[in-house]
Amino acid sequence: MSENVTPYKDQQVAKKEQVATMFNNISKTYDFLNHFMSLGIDIIWRKMAIKELLKDKPQTILDVATGTGDFAFEALEILKPSKIVGVDISEGMLAVAREKIIKRKKSDVFEVRLGDSEKLLFEDDSFDAITVAYGVRNFENLEKGIADMRRVLKPGGKAVILEFSKPKVFPVKQLYNFYFQHVTPTIGKVFSKDASAYSYLPESVNAFPDGETFTKLMDKVGYKDTKCRPLAFGICSIYTGVK
Repeated sequence: MSENVTPYKDQQVAKKEQVATMFNNISKTYDFLNHFMSLGIDIIWRKMAIKELLKDKPQTILDVATGTGDFAFEALEILKPSKIVGVDISEGMLAVAREKIIKRKKSDVFEVRLGDSEKLLFEDDSFDAITVAYGVRNFENLEKGIADMRRVLKPGGKAVILEFSKPKVFPVKQLYNFYFQHVTPTIGKVFSKDASAYSYLPESVNAFPDGETFTKLMDKVGYKDTKCRPLAFGICSIYTGVK
């Protein structure tokens, strides 16, 4: 397994606590920076990932590491489920999500809860589908996290995971590395006032076991029919697996 990188190198607390602190710190500027730094492409990637569930027509969805709720809102728009529950360890991010839920009048179908994505407080076989966008690389114990996600899936339910990956094609690889390692931390520092958060981003992507390595981990914890679909020359990938 790859090195377990953390946002704040000088702190002795666990990665989970550091990640919660980091997202609390950047919650107010998170959405703006996501769209700004990706030139809006992150919205397209989210739509593509959600459409992996179109044929399944899930009625109950758990959005893990829901953050400010963008992935869940896309799922509501595209899939029209009866209920989505979002879980996150950052109260700051959830506060933003709650404001959006009220503003968009979605309280009847979308609720968010503070919780540990690696220790989900739900019964076995609870949800038709599980979604995660840019969250699994922040897990302290990746194997434990995706195993617990599988636990709360109903038999036949599908998990859809959208995550950054490492492009291997020239010159995409070189441009991507330069942007992530130099441009992203600079922009993040200016707008979020937390330089560590946007230095951690490329480090966490680099440490994440992407591609076939991740689908093998999904296989190991019991997912079936696992697939990896690279997007944009491998900058991002959609992973799917069925319980």
